[in-house]
Amino acid sequence: MVRVSPRVVVLAGGVGGSKFVLGVREALRRRGMDDTAAALTVVVNTGDDIWLSGVRLQPDVDSITYALAGVNDTARGWGRDGDSERVNHELQEWGAGWPWFTLGDLDLGTHLARTGWLRDGLSPTQVLERMSQRWPLGARLLPMTDAEVDTVVVLEDGSRLHFQEWWTRHRAALAPARFENPGIEVAAPAPGVVEAIASADVVLIAPSNPVVSIGPVLAVPVIRDVVATTAAPVVGISPIIGGKVVRGMADVCLTAIGVETSAAAVAAHYGSRETGGVLDAWLLAEEDDALAPEVAGGGIRSLVTPLWMTDAAASAAIAETALVAAGV
Repeated sequence: MVRVSPRVVVLAGGVGGSKFVLGVREALRRRGMDDTAAALTVVVNTGDDIWLSGVRLQPDVDSITYALAGVNDTARGWGRDGDSERVNHELQEWGAGWPWFTLGDLDLGTHLARTGWLRDGLSPTQVLERMSQRWPLGARLLPMTDAEVDTVVVLEDGSRLHFQEWWTRHRAALAPARFENPGIEVAAPAPGVVEAIASADVVLIAPSNPVVSIGPVLAVPVIRDVVATTAAPVVGISPIIGGKVVRGMADVCLTAIGVETSAAAVAAHYGSRETGGVLDAWLLAEEDDALAPEVAGGGIRSLVTPLWMTDAAASAAIAETALVAAGV
């Protein structure tokens, strides 16, 4: 019997992840679910976290939190709406921080609160739970792990940069040889992550960067295994439309790991659960309709649907298609 209130778990990160999570919440609300927080769990990438100017930043966590709270800057795609940058300018006058990495004043308030709680002994999971109490998010947010497993970009010349410097300062223009998350091989899933995935009615992989947003989540020991073995259908949404990335520089990341920038290649990268991968079904954009047989040939059921998340209604329609594809 299909549950009236399906338990949905989304693996997500970045702007694409935040837009998709908003769509999932709206899709559940349109099904008549008032208390979506009881049904929707989001496992958030923390691989792009960083210590900067003495505070702990969690860009993907904050992007998704702000989006669900309705306080995000939709024009820039990150940070708080209507934020100012007085403190950031003052930091630059002191020669502190990174002049090309902007911290808004309201955003910095979040980082200061988080850092204080961490230094008081709270875990990142407990911090995120406390953050979630400020606004009615309509979802339970969990970090992928409580361990610090920041992403390091190893360039072709062997030099190493924190992901944020490579992504924000250099705009991914420096050729990467590989991406590493030091310590991730011994990191544990955050409390509640494994249980949420194992007991879900559907697991959705958001149209986030497959390499640096979803990749770290699946690289945490046990998480990939539980996604691969959960009784719930696993449905992914392509972040590639018409052979191009929707936002950001995911194509550079894919090239670095030897994956073509195509919807079918990313599906193959995740792989079919029948052959040791993590997908049962894959949503393709209408522009990539011709790739459906290739995806199906890899043992992954393909569904063609509009994938441009132009507004809340479009994102909700995509999410509803994914839920229907999972049979919930």
